[in-house]
This record gives sequence, C-alpha cells and structure tokens, in this order.
Amino acid sequence: MTDLSPLTLYLAAPRGFCAGVDRAIKIVELAIEKWGAPVYVRHEIVHNRYVVEDLRAKGAVFVEELDDCPDDRPVIFSAHGVPKSVPAAAEARQMIAVDATCPLVTKVHNEAQRHSENGLQMVMIGHAGHPETVGTMGQLPNGEVLLVETAEDVATLSVRDPGKLAYITQTTLSVDDTAGIVAALQARFPAILGPHKEDICYATTNRQAAVKAVAPKIDALLVIGAPNSSNSRRLVEVGSAAGCAYSQLIQRATDIDWRALQGIRAVGVTAGASAPEVLVNEVIDAFRARYATTVELVETAVEHVEFKVPRILREAV
Repeated sequence: MTDLSPLTLYLAAPRGFCAGVDRAIKIVELAIEKWGAPVYVRHEIVHNRYVVEDLRAKGAVFVEELDDCPDDRPVIFSAHGVPKSVPAAAEARQMIAVDATCPLVTKVHNEAQRHSENGLQMVMIGHAGHPETVGTMGQLPNGEVLLVETAEDVATLSVRDPGKLAYITQTTLSVDDTAGIVAALQARFPAILGPHKEDICYATTNRQAAVKAVAPKIDALLVIGAPNSSNSRRLVEVGSAAGCAYSQLIQRATDIDWRALQGIRAVGVTAGASAPEVLVNEVIDAFRARYATTVELVETAVEHVEFKVPRILREAV
C-alpha cells in the first residue's frame, strides 16, 4: 500500500455547463447532423478550448467574422450574442443562419431595445471587448449604450439626460462587484431604471454562491475554465474575496501547479459555465494519483433549467 498524504477535495455544485452552453453546443451538433460538415461558427461557440476542439473534430469551422464564411454553408452565432448588424449581413447574403445566443442574453438585448424605444439612454455594466458586451451594445445605434466597468467609471459618465437612463449588465459578472457599481449609478442618477429581474444569470449567481460555501473549508481553490471565460475568471475572484489564499484558473489537470499545493489538505474544485464535467473528472483523477483523496460535494442549489434549440433545427431536412 502506498503512503499517500490524505487530502479532501470539495466539489462545488452547481458547477460546469449551464443551460445556455448546453443548448449552444447542441445547436452546432444538430446543424452538422442536418446540413453536414462544414458548418461555420462565428466566434468560439462557448469559451472553452476542449469544447471547441471537440466540435472542430465533428466538422465545425470557427471564424471571427461573417466575411470569413462562404455564402452556401450554414453559419451559427455564438452563445454570447452578436451585434444586430451581423444577422442583417447574413440575411443580405441569403445565408442559413442559426442563432445560438443564450436566451438570457437575448433577454438583456430585448430589455435594451425596449428602454431605447421609450427614449432612455442605456448604461451597460460589462467588460470592454467581451463578445457579450459587444453584442449587447450592438443592439442599439452608436452612443445609445454607455459602458462602465467599475464603480469609479460612474463618476466620469457623460449622459444625455440624467432623468432618462436605464442600466443593463453582462450576464456573467461578479454579483458582489456589480452590486457596488449599481449602487454608484443609483447614487449619481437617482432616476435610473434597472431590470425587473437582475441580468446576471442564474448559473453565474449559483456558481459564485457555491464557491462562497466551499471557501471556509479549503486551503486552495481550482477553477476549471478558459482564460477568456468571464464567468470562470469571476469565480477565481470570488474565491479570493471569500478568503482562499490560493485561487487559480486552470484549463485542465495538466495546468495544476503541484508545488503551490504542497502541504495543503483541503482543495475546492469548481468549473465555469462552459467547462465540461470530463475536465472536472480529469482533475479528480490527477489528485487521486498523488493523494489519498476523499471527495465531498458542497451543493448550494439544484438547477433544472433547459432551453429549446431553434425551430430550424427541430424541423427535418
């Protein structure tokens, strides 16, 4: 019998795929099934290299712009959403286009549209350059959506009419950080309107709550996710803020820095909303190979959300 040191792995739940990611992946797979390969996808369908490579092997071609797609092959828009100009350009070229935008992102798009029709200028809380932010801001004409990334940004915001404002947010932000930015907006613009139900999605909120529940039990937190995944990076920050001295983002088990974990007896593991469970199992196996590992589940919510795929994919060829 080997003398492996004891270690407890606390698995946060919920973790990993959300309903929007599940639906987006299914859309690509069904499109390949329906129209054959290749099927073009504008931008990474979700932010995870493992998922993208898996779909690429099945016949998906990932491109950054619509200009990189031929007219005669289907194109899919990623789960993050796209500016209005993109589907319009696809329609002008008479392409088969399938929208894999997460329905909770679409909800934010519709909200922005509705406020704009009521004469309100929008303030978006989000990360500059993130595909979701670009897509949401692109629902309205230039200048109609102002971006703030921090509470400090609120002080320098130049608005058309302080009495005619509404705010929306990216769906994958830190719940706590966003609350601070909203408070700053409400303090400076008391008349600003907010969403009926907050824009940060259930999956982001639930995964952050699970990390907060795990944090007091652990010496280190590993978040499985991609460097360009907003919700995964937020989980690392939430872990740090909740007192994890070591809170790290890893893409898969091969990225674990074992030297940094020397002497540690309790590790938390979670996964961002676009990271598949196979990568979580890979991490568990890597710990079992090095430690006498006990796995414990810390579950703070059970998710039953499911989104239908677009009608075009439910119809026969």
